[in-house]
Amino acid sequence: MGKVLITDKLSDTGIEILKESCEVDYKPGLAPDELSSIIKDYDALLVRSQTKATKEILENAANLKIIGRAGVGVDNIDLEVATEKGIIVVNSPEGNTIAAAEHTVALMMSLARHIPQADVSCKANKWERSNFLGTELKGHILGVVGLGKIGQHVAKVALSLGMKVNAYDPFVSDERAEDLGVKKVELNGIFRSSDFITLHIPKNKETMNLIDKETIEQMKTGVRIVNCARGGLINEEDLADAIKSGKVAGAAIDVFDSEPCTDSPLHSCGDKVILTPHLGASTNQAQLNVAVDVAEQIRDVLGGGVARSAVNLPGLKPELVKHIKHYLALVEYMGSMSRQLAQGVIKEIEIEALGELSGKNIDGIKLAILKGVLSVHLDSVSFVNAPLIAKERGIKVTELKSEDSGAYIDKVRITLKTDQGERTIAGTVLQGDIPAIVQIDSFPVNIRPENHSIVTFHNDQPGVVAQVSQILYEADINISGLNLGRKKDSDSSSAVMVINVDGQVADEDLAKIEKLDGINIAKYVQLKGV
Repeated sequence: MGKVLITDKLSDTGIEILKESCEVDYKPGLAPDELSSIIKDYDALLVRSQTKATKEILENAANLKIIGRAGVGVDNIDLEVATEKGIIVVNSPEGNTIAAAEHTVALMMSLARHIPQADVSCKANKWERSNFLGTELKGHILGVVGLGKIGQHVAKVALSLGMKVNAYDPFVSDERAEDLGVKKVELNGIFRSSDFITLHIPKNKETMNLIDKETIEQMKTGVRIVNCARGGLINEEDLADAIKSGKVAGAAIDVFDSEPCTDSPLHSCGDKVILTPHLGASTNQAQLNVAVDVAEQIRDVLGGGVARSAVNLPGLKPELVKHIKHYLALVEYMGSMSRQLAQGVIKEIEIEALGELSGKNIDGIKLAILKGVLSVHLDSVSFVNAPLIAKERGIKVTELKSEDSGAYIDKVRITLKTDQGERTIAGTVLQGDIPAIVQIDSFPVNIRPENHSIVTFHNDQPGVVAQVSQILYEADINISGLNLGRKKDSDSSSAVMVINVDGQVADEDLAKIEKLDGINIAKYVQLKGV
């Protein structure tokens, strides 16, 4: 029997499931210092969004085996520290799906028919029918950004209402889009064609401020925007300006850049906006679903079983993980890096186990690679659901093995094949358990995985390093490491450079680098989410 601490409000059903086999302490609202002082006494921690499982708290968690997040996001849990300490982190990636999709549709309908504003008017003893002339959804184009489970459900409902649905998702093939009954378009196609736009994507470096002044300028005049996904996807000030100018007819927003949100530029937009306090998952059914799901996983893990929605560790037996554990973090980074460097829709992921690894079970490595690749554009990807997500999106996963690993004892090589080309990343674990990237495409390199990196493909000519360094200096970005790679044959005039930096790189600084003489491609690669 294990000892479980619950520090956020949870459905009674979830608590009862745990009490059947565990000792449970239900203490919602614990202060961080209180949690830090008592966490050593517990085998499991169950949280929602309020509790922050920080590095400082986890360092005191001497006996903790699992952390359960009753919900989708795990932003409030330090995954890196949890993984280092061997603590499994689980969530409930599908418990909120229907609730979030239905709230999206409800907001879209309310936006089209001015329902909240009409309600306020009637309750003020007014009868202002002419002020609330609405628009029918039928025949209008809905642009869905992100075709995960929530986006798919929203699209299905929209189609049943007679809407035309355009969708953007870099992982979804044309064939899959056709099966769903939607038209696949590029992101700028969503902006240009849509009457309504709804977001269903994670928050990361590529999606932060996805909707801002520049992208709004591409949209139809009179567009309406809905966001029930993540705060920070929309620049709230730019959206407010566009609403006041009449470019955007209205917006319905459930998530905000800073929460609790009591001071947003959108508050000044009057009845042109509908604002709700992060209610996407706030249904009785959703709260019950996530509580039961996570409680069952904690019960199973403490009883010697396997978690079905592990976020940070694969559900493999310890003897299968032992010989590959030093590769897991490395190959997840490699998967993320390959996706961020590649362009187009993924068709195939080729995974090669070379050297001594060729004779071992690499299931855990494959799961970590898939999670790294898919997490760049998709939310709630785990070691458990990554293979299913890849299959649903028509991504072929190929495993190759060879005893030839060149100068290294063993090595993993990933080749990401898209409809626009290929990217290859290879890595190994050096003596002392030091992870290293040793190949990018056909270029030999020797770099350490870091959270923030700039990768350039450039002409092999004098002055490139100095010019890039100058731009970073002027942007007050510190360089923590730099490695150059060029092809061994003397006729080659191309090279690759990887610069590890201490912080995020702004789009305008990256654009300056890409404009330099000799630079062909410049990419900012970020390992962790924002």
